[in-house]
This record gives sequence, structure tokens and C-alpha cells, in this order.
Amino acid sequence: MPIPDKVAAANKINEFLQSVVTNGGLRLKYRIVVDPPLPENRDWEKPEILVDFSGPDAPLLLDRGGELLRALELLGLEMLRLPSGEHEKVCFDCQNHRSLRIQELRSAASVAAEKVRRSGTPYRFNPMSSRERRIVHLALRDEADLHTESEGEGMRRCLVVYPKDYKPAGKPVPKTLP
Repeated sequence: MPIPDKVAAANKINEFLQSVVTNGGLRLKYRIVVDPPLPENRDWEKPEILVDFSGPDAPLLLDRGGELLRALELLGLEMLRLPSGEHEKVCFDCQNHRSLRIQELRSAASVAAEKVRRSGTPYRFNPMSSRERRIVHLALRDEADLHTESEGEGMRRCLVVYPKDYKPAGKPVPKTLP
């Protein structure tokens, strides 16, 4: 279901960010785009509102794997009261961080697929957000000899890549790093 009033939502995000940037003393600029144009075949993300940051303090948003950028996005989503299933409708980005992360995840998915094919054993990614898990699921969806599942709860939820006909031998899937 689309955001009912995208312009009003964008204005709320703008008010929130003006307060954060001003009161936080941050040297940041941002641009809010409603219904941004996206490249074709980009089924992993289709935001209705895109917030793109730049400026001298942009590296602060990207420090620690984009932790502050994700935190601002989460606060914006909470402020809009979007249900968790609709969080992909608002996207915060900075210096193309998001598309670089998507490329990284798709590459990790390919590496995991090859490891599973070679070894015949499942590959467990480290815990990641639902958006990141979705990107890996989509990257591997056409691999007929594999299947993916999300496992775990909350902050420990991760994605596991299995050979298609994998039968567990009663022991947990070994943890591997991406």
C-alpha cells in the first residue's frame, strides 16, 4: 500500500531533519525526492521518498557501517508510523552508500552460493536487517539448486543459503562470515 500523502510525509521528514541538523550542529545538506526515478530492474528497493545527504559531516553518517544514517532513517519511519512491512518506501542515503552496500550484498550472495555448491553444506550470513536479507533473497531467487531462509529473532535474525534438497543431520548450521 503506498504512502497516502507523500508530500505531507516528505514535509514531516524535512521538519524532523531540520531540527536534527540544526540542534545537532551538523554540517549536512539533504535533498528529499518524492517518487524518485530508479534504474530498471531494481526490484530490491522502490522507495516512494528518497532522502539524500551530503556535506562536510556526511562521513559521520557513514561511520560504523552507516549506523547514524540507519538510525535517522529508523526515526523518520517511526515518526511517519509506517508499518514494518512498508519501511522500504522511505530510503535515506548518503554518498551512494546504499547502492554500494547492495552491490556488496549481491557479491556476498554469489560467493555464498558457490560455497554451498562446492561444499554441499549451508552458509549462514551474520545477522542483518530485513532490507539486507531481502536483497540477498532476491539475488539468489533464480538459483534452482539453492534456497534461502531467514532464521532467528530480532537483532539476531540472519539468512541461510541451503542446497535445494538439504536434509539437516540434527546439528545446527555452522556460522560463517560473509
